[in-house]
Amino acid sequence: MVCAHHHLYSALARGMPAPPRTPNGFREILDLVWWRLDWALDLETIEWSAKLGALEALERGTTAIIDHHESPNAIEGSLTVIADACEEVGVRVSCSYGITDRHGPDGAAAGLAENDRFLGDGEHEGYVGLHAAFTCSDDTIAAAAELAEKHGVGVHVHVAEGTDDTWERLVDHSEDDWLIVHGVHLPDDHGLQGTLVHNPRSNMNNSVGYARPRRLGLEVALGTDGIGADMLEEFRLAYAAARADDVTVDPELPWRWLRAGWDLMPAALDDEVCWAAESDDPWYLAFTTGVSPLEVLRDGEVIWDGEPTLVDGDEIRAKAAEAASKLHARLADIE
Repeated sequence: MVCAHHHLYSALARGMPAPPRTPNGFREILDLVWWRLDWALDLETIEWSAKLGALEALERGTTAIIDHHESPNAIEGSLTVIADACEEVGVRVSCSYGITDRHGPDGAAAGLAENDRFLGDGEHEGYVGLHAAFTCSDDTIAAAAELAEKHGVGVHVHVAEGTDDTWERLVDHSEDDWLIVHGVHLPDDHGLQGTLVHNPRSNMNNSVGYARPRRLGLEVALGTDGIGADMLEEFRLAYAAARADDVTVDPELPWRWLRAGWDLMPAALDDEVCWAAESDDPWYLAFTTGVSPLEVLRDGEVIWDGEPTLVDGDEIRAKAAEAASKLHARLADIE
């Protein structure tokens, strides 16, 4: 399985201190929860969140992740930390740093430089990341598109997740290899190019609405937006959400969305998973919860046989818990 949009840094968010007040709407969820979390990240917490997130992906039969990262106080080298952490566990990863002007022009320049450095080393797979148009200047959007063209990759960007996104400013830059994430509030005639990455659980959790992905005229893939990497569960939820909107939808539709992840990370087709299931029919899987992998092979090598074979899963969980405690303590000090 491929998770087409993840935030691995969110793996340590569970148990974090409550925000100073209950968020009232999507923009406050960003301000009071996620932008506080990414502000508190350092390279140590980035490493252990990536290892924990990769381990949890592997446990659910997901061998490839397209990650979107932000850590304004630990930008340089962050993408390599994530890539190395996932490689250690055995999970494929495509990385990007979400460039934004939220932290001023120096912060935007540092994010641009990190994407350039990572993509330029020739050792890793990735995109150029943008947070979202509404947090980026026109110059930053243009620079990200230019950098993507330089490296022959797409831009990985949140689009129209909330109603106040200025996504129209992306239209003239977008290309077929862009990842258009969410698209909840896009009009049917949006004019964007790329693959839409649908994240139904996250959209429900943030109460931003249902994207109705079919109407947008783009190829559709499935992501989790950082809520784990159980792609069979995301497929089931994508089916339930689509069915709630249109009773004529059948499981074949979200199954096609799930399979589209292989077009984005074709190397995952070299991986094999033996599932504890009687059938791989989408109609069967849509109504069968708890399907788990018995064995996972990457390029013919067993990397999961009821437990990870390349790393000590208990050690990762213990070290991740220590890192989470430090991260939560820093969060508690942010006003």
